[in-house]
Amino acid sequence: MALVNGSVPPPLEGKMRRIGVMTSGGDAPGMNGVVRAVVRMSIAKGCEPYGIYEGYEGLVQGGSLIKRMEWADVRNWVSIGGTLIGTARCKAFYERPGRLKAAKNMVLHGIDALIVCGGDGSLTGADRFRAEWPGLLKELVETKELTAAETAQFQHLNIVGLVGSIDNDLSSTDATIGCYSSLGTICESVDKIDATAMSHQRAFVIEVMGRHCGWLALMAALSTSADFVFIPEKPPSGDWEKQMCTIIKERRALGKRKTIVIIAEGAHDTDLHKISPTRVKDLLTNKLGLDTRITTLGHLQRGGEPCAYDRMLSTLQGVEAVNAVLDATPETPTPVICIIENKIVRKPLDDAIKATHAVAQAIEARNFPEAMRLRDSEFSEYYTAYMTTTATDQPELLLPKEKRMRIAIVHVGAPAGGMNAATQSAVAYCLARGHTPIAIHNGFPGLTRHHDDKPLGSVREIKWLDTEGWISTGGSEIGTNRGLPSMNIEKTAECFALYKFDALFLVGGFEAFTALSELRNGRAEYPSFRIPMVLLPATVSNNVPGTEYSIGSDTCLNALVTFCDAIRVSASSSRRRVFVVETQGGRSGYIATVAGLSIGAVAVYTPEEGITLKMLSQDIEHLRQSFASDRGQNQAGKLILCNEHASEAFDSMEIAKIIKEEAKGRFDARHAIPGHWQQGVRPSPMDRVRAVRLASKCIQFLEDYAGKTKEDIAADSQSTAVIGIKGASVIFSSMAKLEREETDWKDRRPRNEFWLAMKTVVDTLSGRPNPGVKRN
Repeated sequence: MALVNGSVPPPLEGKMRRIGVMTSGGDAPGMNGVVRAVVRMSIAKGCEPYGIYEGYEGLVQGGSLIKRMEWADVRNWVSIGGTLIGTARCKAFYERPGRLKAAKNMVLHGIDALIVCGGDGSLTGADRFRAEWPGLLKELVETKELTAAETAQFQHLNIVGLVGSIDNDLSSTDATIGCYSSLGTICESVDKIDATAMSHQRAFVIEVMGRHCGWLALMAALSTSADFVFIPEKPPSGDWEKQMCTIIKERRALGKRKTIVIIAEGAHDTDLHKISPTRVKDLLTNKLGLDTRITTLGHLQRGGEPCAYDRMLSTLQGVEAVNAVLDATPETPTPVICIIENKIVRKPLDDAIKATHAVAQAIEARNFPEAMRLRDSEFSEYYTAYMTTTATDQPELLLPKEKRMRIAIVHVGAPAGGMNAATQSAVAYCLARGHTPIAIHNGFPGLTRHHDDKPLGSVREIKWLDTEGWISTGGSEIGTNRGLPSMNIEKTAECFALYKFDALFLVGGFEAFTALSELRNGRAEYPSFRIPMVLLPATVSNNVPGTEYSIGSDTCLNALVTFCDAIRVSASSSRRRVFVVETQGGRSGYIATVAGLSIGAVAVYTPEEGITLKMLSQDIEHLRQSFASDRGQNQAGKLILCNEHASEAFDSMEIAKIIKEEAKGRFDARHAIPGHWQQGVRPSPMDRVRAVRLASKCIQFLEDYAGKTKEDIAADSQSTAVIGIKGASVIFSSMAKLEREETDWKDRRPRNEFWLAMKTVVDTLSGRPNPGVKRN
């Protein structure tokens, strides 16, 4: 609403609010997704959104830097990097006179709630602004800048924080907006450096961002199997030079041709003396005689389009921020929107900031165990997983001989990004503990048909160097197959006994889930199946009961989002064109829905909802109205995502034909099928790090059964399980319970799919017809 003669606009009806949204601090991929979600969700809820340009500077300056935002203003913003409303350092806001100006500008625009996306400094400033708010208004009245009547309706200011930071440096959340996009850039760079390092037998020291937080360095090291990592929270021991050189020398002796060292920019030793990339390079060159280079990635890590996860996270957190504003009372502590495992949650901002500062204080006090504890349990788990799975000689981890097991590893179903990462992690963990890892090549058919082939059978013990580099490769290095044990159950049992498997680690999708069910149910007849077995879900479809996340689904989403971004360029260039993109996913609409959320699709068609003629008719009418109101605007191309099994009657080609026919020349429609492109080439960083962490947990789970009798194992319902992420927890679910209570066998998916609520968000933010919601 424009100001009239400087007057304060009247309050909105009921609980509706005028909500300001701003980005502050360093830019991060995904910030634009936040702004888009806040603007459109505010409008959908009957509120008025205002964009505050250039961060706190815009709040202080006011005028044209505070702008009422309309629905079309944020079209396609979700796919654009940086922040389109700008960010700037604002010294004026640090002083009370600057905050007085900011408060006056908010009142003059009628803004009574503020959503801030930025780092801990930006959020701390926002919380202080809220605490001072009553006093600021009082002073504005006393100095006659405003009247008591003008400030009467603004006695309480609600603020909601979202963390936009590539460093992932805020405690209380597993991920900040932008961190996985940045990690993706780092991993892509290291993967490319890896090729030249291998070619020339070189060593590379790669410096990444992270002045006070080692998340990027640790995750990059984990995602690329780096030989050594330096992070602020866990500096190396006093003799780190000798330790690093020994590790690298041992690996070179095993036949490794390259060396990668990752170092955070804030790395230091236990005495807080800085460890520079140059110092590490000189050690590798002078002590080991390695041809060593330094690569500093710098601001490259901030740039580029947000990955699928950051698009989803920014959108869901933006929506939650608006809901938090509407739920707030004057007594509600300022919340920050966080994510724990797979669940969006609100936490008190003050507690999160204090916990974050406590990490820095612990580091400064050289209390590094406390610094690791304060980060969060997931951070410590990833560090442990890295140390366990990358070292070749760790005698302190070896189990007694009677506790060591022969652990078989098999891939089942279609390939998925991260399968190899899970296998490399499992092998490394097994060897560290003294177990014997055994790869079953080409799934269960490979086991039964080719186990005794000469000169090389399909059942092979696997060594540490065998899996070198697997973490960054797509597909399945040991081969995967959709064949089930039931194809030859007797031969499968015979092979289990022949090769004396003590435990089984399965990696795969719904076929692997079915295989585990068959093996469990075969225990009564076949004693060789009375061993502990665990499944790590890995499928692009993310349709395995017992988990909300499957390895490979993030890689698929990134590939699909990249494809859709390219398709949108074509659609926008033609301006009046809609593409119907067919997605994989089996009979689960997860991939279509989350991709739709990540690209701002006009509509998403899923098997759960199906497709009706009435639905198509409404969507076509919506497209007509949307194209008619474009008024020559750019970026007007539109996308519809359709799951491959959304309808028996309408596929993506038929839907495109119907839309084109009904458009009567007003706009065009085409279809596009990315097909197996969606499986991706290299696994995403998220699939890599989660595969490593979860695979290690799976082997730990199997270890618990070492020494138990077959009868005891068969009697324990938990001895066949699926590892999964559910809500805010990583859990192992009993197969018997999952088969009985949580599996839709007909449609090959969980009975209760956690993501279904996201479909409503997709429809709301796309402007899909919904009675009672007005679009501007």
